[in-house]
Amino acid sequence: MKETVYITGHKNPDSDSICSAIAYAEYKNTLGDVNAIPVRLGNINRETDFILKYFGVKSPTLLETVKLSVEDLDFDKIAPITSDISLRMGLELMKKNTLNSIAVIDENEELIGVVTISDIIQSYIDVWDNTILGKSNTSIDNVLDTLSAKPIFISKDKKKFIGKLLVLAMKPESMEESIEKEDIVICGDRKDSQYLALEKGVSLLIITGNNEVDKEIIEKAKENNISIISTPHDTFTTSRLITQSIPIDYVSTKENLILFELDDLVDDVKVKMSQTRYRSYPVVDDKKKVVGLISRYHLISSIKKKVILVDHNERSQSVDGLEESEILEIIDHHRVADVFTGNPIYFRNEPVGSTATIIASIFFENGRRPSKKIAGILAAAIISDTLLFRSPTSTSTDKIMLKRLEKISDLDVEKFAMEMFKNGTSLTGKTPKELLKEDFKVFTINEQKIGIAQVYTMDRESLKDIKVELLRLMEERRQDKGYSTFILMLTDIFKEASEIIVVGENIEIIGKAFEKDIVNNSFYVKGVLSRKKQIVPPITIALTSIEGL
Repeated sequence: MKETVYITGHKNPDSDSICSAIAYAEYKNTLGDVNAIPVRLGNINRETDFILKYFGVKSPTLLETVKLSVEDLDFDKIAPITSDISLRMGLELMKKNTLNSIAVIDENEELIGVVTISDIIQSYIDVWDNTILGKSNTSIDNVLDTLSAKPIFISKDKKKFIGKLLVLAMKPESMEESIEKEDIVICGDRKDSQYLALEKGVSLLIITGNNEVDKEIIEKAKENNISIISTPHDTFTTSRLITQSIPIDYVSTKENLILFELDDLVDDVKVKMSQTRYRSYPVVDDKKKVVGLISRYHLISSIKKKVILVDHNERSQSVDGLEESEILEIIDHHRVADVFTGNPIYFRNEPVGSTATIIASIFFENGRRPSKKIAGILAAAIISDTLLFRSPTSTSTDKIMLKRLEKISDLDVEKFAMEMFKNGTSLTGKTPKELLKEDFKVFTINEQKIGIAQVYTMDRESLKDIKVELLRLMEERRQDKGYSTFILMLTDIFKEASEIIVVGENIEIIGKAFEKDIVNNSFYVKGVLSRKKQIVPPITIALTSIEGL
């Protein structure tokens, strides 16, 4: 079975992050050695949504964490049992599957209880009164199955038993006072005892030793509507086995059940298990159907989810639980940051304008040709991240790759770029909260956490009416997340300029880093399009200079 590998971009994903993850998953799957699944760590933005719909590509699944969940464990994936099967059958199923417990469901396949081997064994030890078959609502089918019996005559009216259980081991005259209507009677081949039981109106007559039943007795049973069955077991064995026909529901635990869902985190499961005494716990799917049982020993696992990171290599930008996963590869075009690995990995980091450029290179270097759709989204990601080569991060490699992808995808780059940017940069109807989440990254500079959001727009003036609320929300988030500074870049791709909005500490220092005066928490700077190359470096130099004073 192929191992599953999740390919993920960063939080608050942009087009490069999403498209690179999808494309690299296709590449890895063509190699055939893994099951690569592209995932996203947040909602896709308008631009990315436009790209995926344009090329007919499905959005990746949202992945909230790579911490182990119940679904990742090798728990006992045994089907539950219905509440009416016999104790004997339940025990056989548990022995066959080497289980200590098994889940019990009702006719609607909903969990109603859990039964353990201990519960069943205890039932064999317990001294039950002789009306146990009636109290437990035992069916004739369970009795037939448990005693390996064959039906001689089965009453259609009497499917359950309400009388007491008797063994006719004495003379009929000695037993006459003991036998009552609706009793369940076990006897051998004595016709007189059989006849007495039928006369008394018992509900079931069990003939032991595979003895032949006289035709007169059968006719009498039919006349009185009394069931007769014949078992190959002797009387002692029959009397010992018959209580094993009791439905398993009778001994199962039904109160205070604790169950787990497939997406429950293993850490949470450990806590709940430590607070309870049960040996096994039911596992249900998203439809609340039982899919198996989990025990403490299932939690002792060295399994880790396997991930490949694209378009980032900072822990703060990556998936939650990254430290508990196994990182197989990193493919990025940003600075090398603080992701640690336990083993050597394939790490490809290139100073190009887009991770999609690197992914495309990997395809071509290995003699692979991306599909038309994948070539299209890779081309779109390069256009997006390089701002159609207006960004200073653009390189000749980006241009070469875009040319090759353009041919494969049959794309009119200029026409597509205008349509994509128009759809992607529209701010109509967007709230300040949405703007700050759209393309956001955290950078650590001189031990200070600085949050930088970037919004591309051709209509910067449309934000005037919400700027007060925007500044309030930026400050609120800055304090809540512990950032020293929060910056929002409003970038106009075609004017090749950005308005920089700043809250928090070091506002004046940041203004001076760009030789600008800050008015109403913002300044306008031409030629600045890249967060990575044109915002972070000057701020790093400015803060480092202050630290050195």
